[in-house]
Amino acid sequence: MLMRQTFNHLVVACVCLYGLGFAPAKADDWTQWRGKDRLAVWHEEGIVDEFPEEGLEVVWKRPIGSGYSGPVVSQGRIVTMDYRPKPDTELVEAIERVVCMDEATGELLWADEWETHYREVMGSYRTGPRAAPTIDGDRVYSLGSVGHLRCNDLKTGELIWAKDSREEYKLLLPVFGTSTSPIVDGDLVIFATGGKNSEQVRAFNKHTGDEVWKAIPANYELGYSQFVIYEHAGVRQLIYWDPKALRSLNPQTGEVYWEVPMECMHAMSIATPVKSGNKLLVSCFYSGSMLVELDDNVPAAKKLWHVQGAGERPQQTLGLHSVITTPIIEGDYFYGTCSYGEFRGLELKTSERLWEDDSLTRQGRWGSAFLVAHQDRYFMMNDVGELLIVRFTPEGAEEIDRTALIDPDTESGFGPRRFANSIVNWCHPAFANKHVIVRNDHEIIRVSLEK
Repeated sequence: MLMRQTFNHLVVACVCLYGLGFAPAKADDWTQWRGKDRLAVWHEEGIVDEFPEEGLEVVWKRPIGSGYSGPVVSQGRIVTMDYRPKPDTELVEAIERVVCMDEATGELLWADEWETHYREVMGSYRTGPRAAPTIDGDRVYSLGSVGHLRCNDLKTGELIWAKDSREEYKLLLPVFGTSTSPIVDGDLVIFATGGKNSEQVRAFNKHTGDEVWKAIPANYELGYSQFVIYEHAGVRQLIYWDPKALRSLNPQTGEVYWEVPMECMHAMSIATPVKSGNKLLVSCFYSGSMLVELDDNVPAAKKLWHVQGAGERPQQTLGLHSVITTPIIEGDYFYGTCSYGEFRGLELKTSERLWEDDSLTRQGRWGSAFLVAHQDRYFMMNDVGELLIVRFTPEGAEEIDRTALIDPDTESGFGPRRFANSIVNWCHPAFANKHVIVRNDHEIIRVSLEK
């Protein structure tokens, strides 16, 4: 009787705690590029305010091949992609893989691999796959560096369907390899498959791999930017930024709602388009930044400004020239890294520069960072493998803390003439279940960020 009363009291206490808003903290997975809805926002509570003096706790580390493919997390599993040279061949002869590990232990659960080659890819051959996989329910969708599309079972690794963009769509390969992560919308999965005199974007039935629609006929190489879906004017809009224009499509039909031209030199449309209210911002290295305004009543857009400058060097740039860094917008201001790694704060209305800070990235030309919002601050991963906690204001950047997280070991393919250090870390981390998961070209680690 006493045990039953105690149990009943515990039940009542739990109900009361829920009613007062003290529900247990929810853990979050990280199933795609930049997390939930691709917004780069981490919602979990109980996360460190500063880093411990002795450094962060590495829960596990495991060997991995090379690649820029960011890890994704779902249902106790971590998935990424890597590259290994084909034995007894030149480095351009490649074996690419999708690999799945146990989230708690790092144990390899399965790997799906295929042979290909990197003969047309510029820079270091051993850079490997670029695009983060996408997990949708019990399926994993991935894109290799030279256009291999895969759909695997998350639990077993069974290959459900696959396509080769080189063979099937005559892929006009970007000079640095294909980088656009697939995105799922309903029963469709959407890939960038751009071919010679062929459509750039294709949607497939995510279950069968059957083609449903194709869009944007073109005869130029793909860029490197990521798909994102934003709802505006009462419709879901697939935003796709290629080297010629910023576009919006109906994700279910491929109909192009609107396009705003923007020429990106050397096809360097890389950063993810970022939305705030009815404003949409893109930024690239050679061509500066552009802000468009979305119509609130119908799916349409108009250019508000495009600020470029006379060249790529800091004294020549006027606004923001991002490379890999996706800028962030906070109210009437936006922030991001410019052409030589200098962090800048700018006015959204005019692109006027308010401040500049060279201390955050510690890198030269093309210096970059990955930014993830958490409460009133940002976790920032820079090129040299450091994790920072930072706040941004119109007056400047407030660095709260920083710590070494992982060794940068990717040879960018561009020497000291262009970089302060040609060895970089260009892989977006995942923030999931109170941990950060990050990889380089030889290992993947899981590090606790729990208080």
